[in-house]
Amino acid sequence: MTRERFMKDTLTIILAGGMGSRLSPLTDDRAKPAVPFGGKYRIIDFTLTNCLHSGLRQILVLTQYKSHSLQKHLRDGWSIFNPELGEFVTVVPPQMRGGGKWYEGTADAIYHNLWLLERSDAKHIIVLSGDHIYRMDYAEMLKDHIENNAKLTIAAMDVPREEASAFGVLSTEANGLVDSFIEKPSNPPSMPEDESRSLASMGIYIFEAETLKTALLQDADDPRSSHDFGKDIIPKLIDERRVYAYNFCSDRGRVAKDCYWRDVGTIDSFYRANMDLLEPVPPMNLYQENWGVRTYERQLPPARTVSSATGNEGIFINSIIANGVVNSGGSVQHSIISSDVRIEDSATIVDSILFDSVTVGKGCKLVNCIIDKHVELPPYTEIGLNPALDAERFHISEGGIVVVPESYKF
Repeated sequence: MTRERFMKDTLTIILAGGMGSRLSPLTDDRAKPAVPFGGKYRIIDFTLTNCLHSGLRQILVLTQYKSHSLQKHLRDGWSIFNPELGEFVTVVPPQMRGGGKWYEGTADAIYHNLWLLERSDAKHIIVLSGDHIYRMDYAEMLKDHIENNAKLTIAAMDVPREEASAFGVLSTEANGLVDSFIEKPSNPPSMPEDESRSLASMGIYIFEAETLKTALLQDADDPRSSHDFGKDIIPKLIDERRVYAYNFCSDRGRVAKDCYWRDVGTIDSFYRANMDLLEPVPPMNLYQENWGVRTYERQLPPARTVSSATGNEGIFINSIIANGVVNSGGSVQHSIISSDVRIEDSATIVDSILFDSVTVGKGCKLVNCIIDKHVELPPYTEIGLNPALDAERFHISEGGIVVVPESYKF
């Protein structure tokens, strides 16, 4: 099957409506998929880029909480498909077709929009999350799904067993047929070939369209259900239908050597994923020519360094610097600086992430922190050096990362 056929036979649904409360305060005023990442992107850009390179052109993005920033980004950066050819990226907020209710689970979100599935001629439905960082060719997974005559295929990767309780954990037969699925088990089963590893679901599903419709209707009628794919839909389908696992780290596909996937659902995981980009050999290479990550970015002049009036040179060391940044005599080390940031004389920024339009005043010292958009730090402000003082004003993660919320006023 060609990629052109994928366009006609496959509908992609991206779940982008979760509250993202564990990523607060970065999600206090925006949906988690809209959180900035890597100096110029939004988290959802990685999933949408995968769709673009995989040949998927019929995409529904289900939004819910605080979706304005996300919808604006999709309008500005992803209005690229041609509706005359049946291509679209369409934002679908809650339609209140279920008696005025909000989405109450991952499966419930799609059930509320079952009418869109029924209007589609798609034979296969790909269900994705809009808040993970990874690179994947979904076309290869779809090829496996079709060859196996599967009713459901689940993308999976092995993780350390001590971390597996955060995921749905699968066990499979030698041919990949799934024989059990346990959502977030307290005692995760290990892989037969390696007791230190477990096979974890990545929250990436390909359904036969009719199978998904039937499962959603049955689930909606079950008063005991939490209407969640991992807790309710998948375990039942394993007992009744052909469910296969797709090995994300297999040697198939155009990005086979890139086996990087991160759930950035907490401040610490979000921070670590950003810092991964600063490794000498990043585990996910943003500069891979055949899989460029698309986004929307304001038209700004190139970044520059300027000598200050006192003779200090602006310095960047092992950092990512976006357009529009002006460093007037400050020192930036192992940090990610987003667009339109101003760094004044003698300021020091180490192991930190600055979002758009931040001003760092003269003599400021920032260490292990995330500064959200539109924050002006007064001269000689110190963050990340005095935990007691920081805790009085800001959120501090379990890993010690200090987060200054958007537009904070000192």
